[in-house]
Amino acid sequence: MTFNKESNKYIFLYSIALVVVVAAVLAVASIVLKPAQQKNVEVEKMQSILRSVQKAAAPESAKNKKRYIEDEYAKYITEAFIVNSIGEKLGGDAFAVSLEEEMAKPVAERKLPVFVCTDDDGLKKYIIPVRGVGLWGPLWGYVALENDFSTVCGVVFDHKGETPGLGAEISTPQYQAQFVGKQIFDGATFTSIQVVKGGATQGKLHEVDAISGGTITSKGLEAMLSATLSSYLNFFKEAKQGVGGEQKQKERPVPEEPEPDPMPVVRKVIPLPVADTAPRIQEAKPDSGALAKPHAAPVVQPARVDTQRHVAKDSSTTNSPL
Repeated sequence: MTFNKESNKYIFLYSIALVVVVAAVLAVASIVLKPAQQKNVEVEKMQSILRSVQKAAAPESAKNKKRYIEDEYAKYITEAFIVNSIGEKLGGDAFAVSLEEEMAKPVAERKLPVFVCTDDDGLKKYIIPVRGVGLWGPLWGYVALENDFSTVCGVVFDHKGETPGLGAEISTPQYQAQFVGKQIFDGATFTSIQVVKGGATQGKLHEVDAISGGTITSKGLEAMLSATLSSYLNFFKEAKQGVGGEQKQKERPVPEEPEPDPMPVVRKVIPLPVADTAPRIQEAKPDSGALAKPHAAPVVQPARVDTQRHVAKDSSTTNSPL
């Protein structure tokens, strides 16, 4: 059976068959490659978290980039958990939380992930994901805080479609470096970080420079930091108290244990005999009806004088007849 290749029927059938075959190939490729694509997304997320605390600095020089990033993540990210807006820890996988979905919810319903980096010296840093909107699309990133929950020790920002050379500059290391050392609190007052058009005031710990020619992106970045970090205020408050208690516990001096005494020498005391030269003293006996006083002083009995004998003797002498 022959087809007229110039007929409309042939053209339609050929187009339909081509579309079906191409769609089937793409569907199979998507299914087969989906695990690998998901793995790439996870590794990229791990790398961004590590970059916020200056870890995994040179993955390109590693033989296996993915394995290197995964090993660095397992080494330094020692804890990850979810909190709510009142600072309570929730169950679940912090790594799997989509901050894009959570930021669309009311503050009281948000699940907020926290990642903890333990450095080689044992100090901990807390990494907070942030999400917002720029000029042409979404902005996202990570802000790493010291254990005072105010000092910024590193940031990573990225975007979907900001203008190259203008708003896209937020993703460059040069722009991100100016956030290091800034403070998101002024004492107990939350200030976030202001992105100032025309340049930050020298010495201000809560300001950074805006991008020249990228005002809308700069303001979107500022709004992103304020909106996201303010959701964690109760967590910061509770965590500060916990860290303060741990530091006081560490600073408290530990009493030294006394060295054990050597085996004591037992000396046997033998009492010497004492000559009984003291005069015997007769103790007064208490009446049968009275209670004896404790430790009563001994009563010395005076010598009895036989007065009758002396009187008789005297009377015999006086009345004798002469």
